[in-house]
Amino acid sequence: MALPQRQTDGMAADGIPARPDHAEPSAFESPLPRSLVPGAPRLTAAQGTLLREITVQDEHGARRTVHIPAERPLTVFIDKRELVTLMTLGACPELLVLGWLLNQRLIQNVAEVQSVTVDWDVGAAAVHTHAGIDDLAGKTAHRVVTTGCGQGTVFGDAMAQLGSIHLPDASRARIRQGTLNALLEQMRQRNSIHRKAGSVHGCALFAGSQMLVAVEDVGRHNAIDTIAGWMALHGVHGADKTFYTTGRLTSEMVMKSAQMGVPIIVSRNGVTAMGHALAEQLGMTLFGRAANRHFLCYTGFDRFDAEPDAQRPPVRVVAG
Repeated sequence: MALPQRQTDGMAADGIPARPDHAEPSAFESPLPRSLVPGAPRLTAAQGTLLREITVQDEHGARRTVHIPAERPLTVFIDKRELVTLMTLGACPELLVLGWLLNQRLIQNVAEVQSVTVDWDVGAAAVHTHAGIDDLAGKTAHRVVTTGCGQGTVFGDAMAQLGSIHLPDASRARIRQGTLNALLEQMRQRNSIHRKAGSVHGCALFAGSQMLVAVEDVGRHNAIDTIAGWMALHGVHGADKTFYTTGRLTSEMVMKSAQMGVPIIVSRNGVTAMGHALAEQLGMTLFGRAANRHFLCYTGFDRFDAEPDAQRPPVRVVAG
């Protein structure tokens, strides 16, 4: 079922939040409209206020006005059963919920969901499925609190799912150095929530050097879940894509990227030992400490096509 054909609640008919007519940064950005997959669920568009203005004092005692992210709880109900509370900026909560369900392996595709209704007055997301979720109690019995900001949660034994993940090999999924540099420059120049207020993580999905979608949230796991929801809603596959994040590459982030089918990850931050081991096992490429044309390739260098900058010709000094 398609999304409502109206924009009065902030959601365009193509499933992309309508952008306000002001210069304030947006925590969700998708430059190109895309069609929805068959059987797409009905979604509300309950984007809340992203920033809050407060007064602070600096080291000299001077008072000034600054902005901080408006973090808020979102309790998810599936077919009237309370499941989890996510702490989120709330830029696109419906996509966050869809992506979270997918990355937790509670659903296999978005067509299983009839609707997602978010109401910020009560801080709740009501998910209605078409046929329920088989053994929901069993699937959510084993809970792992991850290293995610705001304490991410993974249900079930995620490592047991490794055998079902098949990523394209290095001959079919590659990245050029020029493409990587262009990707990093785009993220550096974005009019972001982080630039104005700090205290958030950013994630983005690229096809070559073209940014398809970018999300900021208080936790990097929320941002990647929102991108997973966007991909599933629009039928975007990950095999030829690159995932970017400002956060560290933990096992959770590597696993979620792999579940999205994306074999190449770029991070402004570093990599944990478990994230590194998991990426090696899955044959993924991890770039860390990536900024200003500098990076470290932790795994999967065989996917990288180096294009070193041409050396400048020697300067001839003529004595006068």
